[in-house]
Amino acid sequence: MKNDNSVSRLAKTLRKELDRYSEGEKLPSNRELVTQHQVSPVTVSRAIATLTAEGLVTSQTGAGVFKATTRRSRGALGDVSWQEVTLSADPPPAAIDTGPRGTDATGVLATLAAPPSEVIDLNGGYPHTTLQPERALATALARAGRRPGAWSRPPVEGLAELRDWFARDIGGPSGSLDASDVLITAGGQGALTTALRALTPPGSPILVESPTYPGMLAVARAAGLRPVPVPVDAEGVRTDLLAEAFAATRARAVVCQPLFHNPTGAVLSPQRRTAVLDIARASGAFVVEDDFARRLVHADSPPLPPPLAADDPDGVVVHVRSLTKATSPSLRVGALTARGPVSERLRAIQVVDSLFVSRPLQETTLELVGSPAWARHLRELSDTLRDRRTALHTALISALPSLIPQQPQRGGYHMWLRLPDGTDEHAIAATALRHGAAVTAGGPYFTAEAPAPHLRLSYASASGTAQLEEGVRRLHHALAENSALPVDRTTAEP
Repeated sequence: MKNDNSVSRLAKTLRKELDRYSEGEKLPSNRELVTQHQVSPVTVSRAIATLTAEGLVTSQTGAGVFKATTRRSRGALGDVSWQEVTLSADPPPAAIDTGPRGTDATGVLATLAAPPSEVIDLNGGYPHTTLQPERALATALARAGRRPGAWSRPPVEGLAELRDWFARDIGGPSGSLDASDVLITAGGQGALTTALRALTPPGSPILVESPTYPGMLAVARAAGLRPVPVPVDAEGVRTDLLAEAFAATRARAVVCQPLFHNPTGAVLSPQRRTAVLDIARASGAFVVEDDFARRLVHADSPPLPPPLAADDPDGVVVHVRSLTKATSPSLRVGALTARGPVSERLRAIQVVDSLFVSRPLQETTLELVGSPAWARHLRELSDTLRDRRTALHTALISALPSLIPQQPQRGGYHMWLRLPDGTDEHAIAATALRHGAAVTAGGPYFTAEAPAPHLRLSYASASGTAQLEEGVRRLHHALAENSALPVDRTTAEP
């Protein structure tokens, strides 16, 4: 703290002294500043870094520090109203009408928004820093930087060693996949974007679970596709309705989350696993398997079913796998697996969109998954997610028993709460935020009007179980204030 105060004082002094310098004039050396102000070299370095971040000075390696050139204000904004017409103009008559042009990122941005520090985050889609393997990532990054060629251009499909690791990780011990079936992507969102653009032309229908991940719906609409909902129940996607949807729409792909579905948490039952593949195969369609939660299994979970891709010799499944959820939002490395001619189309789309995935990130991923720290982190994450799920479930039983899921899944990082009919879920979310708890309204998870109001609660982004319990207490007060439930206002008092 004392050093931070010294840095602040020196930075304040140097700001005033900058008035004596002309633009581009060199400041005294760090050594001279140490002597002049009787502070440590570290204090001088940090104060200069502060001024650099503020744009007041520039630092040139080997030359010194100089007063920055004043930024000139840009010219007045012209008349850009023409863009409103251009961006919303109807397509020509010969074009296929795919609906309004544009991309709605509301559902995605909601999970990326960081609430103020005083607000408990029951909304986020990424793990709290306490759940991230920061030390293991730092070690992996340092080792990756020392690898020969770490900063050279990687193969467009991804590093061979990393593709081989994903093939084993997804295909399992049976070895149903090999490295040639794998394309390295920039996380799961990048993989979904590539898959949907490659499999379905603009203007076409695509079958999606209802409800489903808003980020996937945004990708589909941005690609000019028309999402057609197929309802989900406790056993996963309704395969009877899936067959009818394929027949009615002649769609050529369905996006499915068989494991710990977002947002319902459902796991596709064994009978429906077989049915999904059979129906898609008979329809001449692909199954895009979004396997985002496999590394988010809880310590008390029974053995997991293998991915659909592991039981698919005919190339029906295009599998999406990402390491981001289980590690860090910034480790944006994932994989697409596919078999047959579609692999080349996936590769071509990705090359056009992004050329390739950063080699240092791929090298870091290889270092991470090849270290003993990886297995240790997954065990710790599994234990912690179990404890957080239990804590949230227990708090809901105590404060809001009518809202709890019948059987919380032993995987993933969220719970899906059904609100009473007629409840304004957006008002509840807004009131909860005012009470200091960020929750997610269910509407963005549906392709059109939601059949019922819902809330989604995440237990991965809070700092710990105590915050989860306090978050439920705050949600209780929000529901009571909106008269959403016949709750006793004293039930959730500490």
